[in-house]
Amino acid sequence: MLVTGVGYTRALSPHLLMEAKLSEFVERLKAAARENLQAVVLYGSAVTGEFQSKYSDLNILCLLDRADSTELEKLHDAVKWWVKEGHSPPLVWTFAEIGRSADVFAIELLDMKLRHRMLFGRDFLDHLDLPLDHHRLLVKHELNVSRQRLRQSILSEPAKRKSRLDIMLDSVSSFCALFRHALPAIGQPMPSTQRDAVDAVAALTGADPSAFHAALDVREGKQKEGDIDAEVALHNYLILVDVFSSEFDRRLAGR
Repeated sequence: MLVTGVGYTRALSPHLLMEAKLSEFVERLKAAARENLQAVVLYGSAVTGEFQSKYSDLNILCLLDRADSTELEKLHDAVKWWVKEGHSPPLVWTFAEIGRSADVFAIELLDMKLRHRMLFGRDFLDHLDLPLDHHRLLVKHELNVSRQRLRQSILSEPAKRKSRLDIMLDSVSSFCALFRHALPAIGQPMPSTQRDAVDAVAALTGADPSAFHAALDVREGKQKEGDIDAEVALHNYLILVDVFSSEFDRRLAGR
């Protein structure tokens, strides 16, 4: 088990610190769950190289043999430590539950299947059969729900520069993920990265992608918030979302 004392962790680079925390969490889970723990999976931005500690989370899936309250309570201290480190509690599934829920969680499971890293246990995702009959409808639902939430945020948040920036910074990752899934649902190649997804959507619709790139630049520390005209950026941001959502619905209906 890696030592993660205060003096030790401060000396580590961000990448090595992340690896140390992941190793520590896995060891705590193994010690708590013992034979009930079947696998631990890292997925999301930490796997794709797009992780930003200020905005991103370390996404973990725990596969258990049994997930009753007694077994979950055994993991309480390990997960409490993980949450104190600034991360969300892991997803917890049994293998049978994944099989039964694959249609409902098609977006999440497809992302995991395509881009994941095993921290413990056998790689069950590589061999997981995902029925994607409902994938297009799930993407349609999530894209339209996210568009409505974006509109609600614009309506309810103060018409100030900081609020406008926060709306984009808080939602850009989710929209990029939906773009990645929406494109193959209408016959386009699935992009590899967030920026690739934005550029593919812009190429398909003719919309201006600059606001999305600006938000990603800020999250990645490549651009300062003060360099962005927040009012213009949010205007262009919403246009791209609206235009692509409408184009997606039109093409989906045609299919």
